[in-house]
Amino acid sequence: MRTALPDLQPSRGGRGRPFGAARNEDADHGYIEEEYLLSGTATAYRDDPAEPGQVGVRAHAPYVTRVLVRTPEPRERFNGTVVVEWFNVSGFMDAGVEWLYTHTELIRGGYAWVGVSAQCAGVTGSALPPDGAAPGGLKAWDHDRYGTLYHPGDDYSYDIFSQAGHAIAELFPGARLIAAGVSLAAYRLTTYINKIDPIARAYHGYLTHSRIGAASLLVLPDPPQMDPRPVPFRDDLRVPVLALLTETDLITLDYLSARQPDGPCLRVWEIAGTAHADTYSDAAASHDMTRLEPARMAAALAPRERAAGFELGHTVNAAPQHHYVANAAIHHLARWVHDGTPPPHAPRLDTRPGPPPAIRRDGLGNALGGIRTPWMDAPTAVLTGISPNNGLIERLFGQTVPFTGATLAQLYPGGAGDYLAAFGAATDAAVAEGFLLEADTNEIKDLAAAAYQAESRKP
Repeated sequence: MRTALPDLQPSRGGRGRPFGAARNEDADHGYIEEEYLLSGTATAYRDDPAEPGQVGVRAHAPYVTRVLVRTPEPRERFNGTVVVEWFNVSGFMDAGVEWLYTHTELIRGGYAWVGVSAQCAGVTGSALPPDGAAPGGLKAWDHDRYGTLYHPGDDYSYDIFSQAGHAIAELFPGARLIAAGVSLAAYRLTTYINKIDPIARAYHGYLTHSRIGAASLLVLPDPPQMDPRPVPFRDDLRVPVLALLTETDLITLDYLSARQPDGPCLRVWEIAGTAHADTYSDAAASHDMTRLEPARMAAALAPRERAAGFELGHTVNAAPQHHYVANAAIHHLARWVHDGTPPPHAPRLDTRPGPPPAIRRDGLGNALGGIRTPWMDAPTAVLTGISPNNGLIERLFGQTVPFTGATLAQLYPGGAGDYLAAFGAATDAAVAEGFLLEADTNEIKDLAAAAYQAESRKP
């Protein structure tokens, strides 16, 4: 069902840089960044009423979009894996959220990364193709650079993403391509995996990061709206899929309704003590996290009520285990698609049925079950993905409630020595289980020491 191969051409622009360009210091890591315009004729699909689970062709339309490419330099550093991110457009602009969460592993591991402007909102700033000038998105940000872009609507996004994959394969001959998407992008990527992957065969594996229970429709309703019905992954997945979930995703965003067991090509990782968004994703948007020494990193990740430009009214989730487990997820998924070695099976978060369903918690208030990290097994706070504020943005950031001095003294009577010993042992256990990487061990332990020292100085 593929249309003609897309055209890939270097981009030019008035601002002198692509939207979402890497910070200047990223070049010091030995990476080069290039942007291309991707054009062709895309297909819109429909569900085939005569063949459940199959799709048919509904329409065709021309398109012009862009891809942003980061490649190790020299090319010999490239490890053979390209992470292709479906840009998140929750803010009606392209956002490479997977890059933020995993760039430390991608850079040190020699991965290539490509961001794809697959959705209309990223190109035009509107959910549907606008009549007249684009109200936002790439076209409004730099009309000189992006004025020729044309997006026919999100019904075509699936085939645009397939064509991007085939074009990227031409840029990286012989490479393995892992498609990744976070939040709203994972919502669409789930539909792509279930319905489009069997015919497009453009990717060798998938990372769905912080998906919800539902999945997008092939035909977008007008006005746009979400179908809330839960959608598990298909039982006969063609290639490896790793689903990475936080507490927020499981409960607040109802992934629980679509929860399913692992399978031959499926691993589901649910991380205790994590939120859909947190201080790490916020800090990574403005800091090169590969270069921060422990004290500065601890300060950047410290509990606070302001994140992503919002005053949230509560102290948001401030432990970085979400980031470190995401590093491990990319590492294991890349190995799975290269040599067939699957990631470890992960314990599920311990839940109780509703209404409403909830996560079972220990006497301190932290989650039971799930992937265990030292922030959970040697805790200094309640860390949860469940926010006390149910606002559209506020509910995504979870909560941090630091323990009192009395609680810390009860848990660690020897003070910092006891805490760091317990934290170190829990770190080593998580590495042995495969949910943290050995390459992150020293940083994790140094960060814990710096954070504990900073907290102990508070009056």
